[in-house]
Amino acid sequence: MYRIKSQIDINSESFQANQKAFLELLNTFRERTRSTIDRAQESAVLKHKERGKLLARERINLLVDPNTPFMEFSSLAAYNKYENQFPSAGIITGIGVIHGKETLIIANDATVKGGTYIKETIRKHVRAQEIAMENHLPCVYMVDSGGAFLPDQANVFPDRFDFGRFFFNQARMSAEGIPQISIVMGSCTAGGAYVPAMSDETIIVKEQGTIFIGGPPLVKAATGEEVTAEELGGADVHTSISGVADHFAEDDRHAISICRNIFETLEHKEKQKLDIIEAEEPFYDPKELYGIAPVDLKKAVDSREIIARMVDGSRFQEFKARYAPTIVTGFAHIMGFPIGIIANNGVLFSETALKGAHFVELCTSRNIPILFLQNITGFIVGKEYEHKGIARDGAKFVHAVANANVPKFTVVFGGSFGAGNYAMAGRAYDPRLLFMWPNAKISVMGGEQAADVLIQVKKDQLYARGEEMKQDDIDNLKKSILEKYEHEGSAYYSTARIWDDGIIDPVDTRKILAMGIAMSINKKWDKTKFGIFRM
Repeated sequence: MYRIKSQIDINSESFQANQKAFLELLNTFRERTRSTIDRAQESAVLKHKERGKLLARERINLLVDPNTPFMEFSSLAAYNKYENQFPSAGIITGIGVIHGKETLIIANDATVKGGTYIKETIRKHVRAQEIAMENHLPCVYMVDSGGAFLPDQANVFPDRFDFGRFFFNQARMSAEGIPQISIVMGSCTAGGAYVPAMSDETIIVKEQGTIFIGGPPLVKAATGEEVTAEELGGADVHTSISGVADHFAEDDRHAISICRNIFETLEHKEKQKLDIIEAEEPFYDPKELYGIAPVDLKKAVDSREIIARMVDGSRFQEFKARYAPTIVTGFAHIMGFPIGIIANNGVLFSETALKGAHFVELCTSRNIPILFLQNITGFIVGKEYEHKGIARDGAKFVHAVANANVPKFTVVFGGSFGAGNYAMAGRAYDPRLLFMWPNAKISVMGGEQAADVLIQVKKDQLYARGEEMKQDDIDNLKKSILEKYEHEGSAYYSTARIWDDGIIDPVDTRKILAMGIAMSINKKWDKTKFGIFRM
């Protein structure tokens, strides 16, 4: 593979100005993340510690192998919602390594409304289970939850992907031979009691963990019986009488130790084979991404400059380099793992879509994962392009991406607008992981375009009635639309609603993608079958 030759002058005024602007965005991201995670002085956290309990992230740090990373998902879930009373949506999810095995970890945060579930908590929990199923990862549930957040019951109970989906997923995971271990470290109430009951093995902490379908208040209301939580469903009851739990732990640390011991007995299954080579750092400094990442989405960015600071040795075997230049395709390695890369360099034309579809076919035939680097305004529009069949050719790209059964990973490093989001493996196309940079934007179209479209529609409506739109009305409508799209298109709006798997620092992209590929090879990939491509 040839090393990409960078055309960036890191000493130029434009680079320095972009770097300064991006670092401001990055500092905002880091501060918002810090304030979400670091809550040491909050009363709920202090009470939790006084009870001798570890915090959710402390529990995870003890569970995973020493000196190994934990890839946390959606740490800013529910950000700027519910008056920020549900930091991280009250649940921590992510991938860690336990005795050498990549593992999906779900840990309730009891310092957030008693670990109860709002809509976003449900989405995080279900999304984590989906990742475990798709990649055949063992799953550990660190349970410390009061169940559904009752004021939000209409949003957490009845629908297909609400609370009941946890147990449906657990049953399906069990049938597929995916190990599931529960550690009950606090309350485990009502429907939540099925989490440990449906796990392969369950650990419960003495005088701390409780499991019951109905808690003491409900028992008294229903039967008149007065009983304590410990008498009803404590560790002693469930390890010596009911058999709902299998292991009795003295405290959090003991429970985590037992869980790690269990992992020593798990079967080592054959992984998907990949031609992995020795890892190599990029030739160009990844921190230079701060000066390249598009802060102003109107300014073009050559995606090769992004790739050069992400892949091993900055080497890239480009495919169809001279054809359809608004998309860049080719092969590289990330921390030794082979990867096919599809990156935007402008709007999608018919030939761009055909080039993208062709490259997806190459990756699927060679069993190579695909990375989609999104900075896309969408497909080209206009009479000339419709007559040439842009819809037909775009459909080929969408077909190929939808049916590709090699692992897909998506990083939005700029804009993600319209149907371009779909062709470039947006959330609807099931990438194994999807991350956004702090500068990223995502919406059905850009704010300016949306404002122009809606103003024209309004003008046409008034014209049909013999009226004319006043300039003040045009200006006010445009202002309100731009503000709406700026707010709803931000990376924070997206990540708060778990439309992605988190916002990441560009420098961490390489490491996160390598962890994603390592995760994906735990399950052998199905053969890709394509449907009908309209010719």
